This record gives sequence, C-alpha cells and structure tokens, in this order.
Amino acid sequence: MAPLQVLAMSEVPLTPVGREGIRKLEAALLVGALFRPEVMEALRDPTERLTWIDSLAAAAAALARQKAGLSVRQIADEVGLSEAAIRRHLDGKTRAGELVRKVYEQFAREGVKVELPIEVERVRELEDELSKLRSAVAKAVEALDEAAKVLKEALGSQ
Repeated sequence: MAPLQVLAMSEVPLTPVGREGIRKLEAALLVGALFRPEVMEALRDPTERLTWIDSLAAAAAALARQKAGLSVRQIADEVGLSEAAIRRHLDGKTRAGELVRKVYEQFAREGVKVELPIEVERVRELEDELSKLRSAVAKAVEALDEAAKVLKEALGSQ
C-alpha cells in the first residue's frame, strides 16, 4: 500500500448547523470515501466510475443532511432521490452508504482527516519535472534550428 498524506480539516462539523456546515461535512465525507483503497481500485474500471462517484456523492449528501437533523423526506427532496434510496444509503444497505458511514465513524473517532495516497503529491512532482523537460526540449529545438540555419548558410556559400 502506498504511503499516505494526511489532510486535517478542523473546520468540518460532525453535526452541521446550516447549509455551510452541511456542505463541508458532505465534501469531507465524499473525499474521505473516494480515497479509500477499495474505492480507488473500483474507480480504475471506467464502466463503474460514474456509478461509484454518483452513489458516493448521494450517500455523502444524505448522511451529512441526516447529521444536520433533516428528515428522510427533506433529504430526498434536496438530493433528488427517492426516500427509499435515501434510506438504503443511510442504513448502509448500499456499498456507497456503508463506506460513507465508515468514513463518518472514523471522523468521529479520530477527527476529520482525509488520507490521500502519496501518489497525489508524486503527480505534482512529475508535472513539475515534465514542465522542466518541455522547456529543455524547446531550447534544444531552438538550438538545432539555429545549427541547421548555420549549416545551410555554410553549404550554400561553397
């Protein structure tokens, strides 16, 4: 397993009050669930990717609103799903609902922290390296163009 980078999110309320708190908890739950190893593996399959993301987003939205005290009917209206679908997510009867609940329970035990695979940082490093290499290639192309020009002039004068 890859090393992890931990991001602390101290301003995320576990029992949100108001829309801003709900939004923060919902986002933290979604990000926390997305970076779980089993979800990262499932997201590799392009045929399942959108289904997973959609289900996790719905489950995170439902749980954040439940923790804010909204009823199942209110949650269903806000999220745009049936009450039955909301109940399945909240009861952990969907895989997404189960994972989001686990993330919430982890937040409750350990504080709101999201563990990101170190590859996220590695991607940034590789992007920087790629930028430097592109710059070096552009300079090399300029130098070759100049050398070709000089060579053409030298050959043309003979």
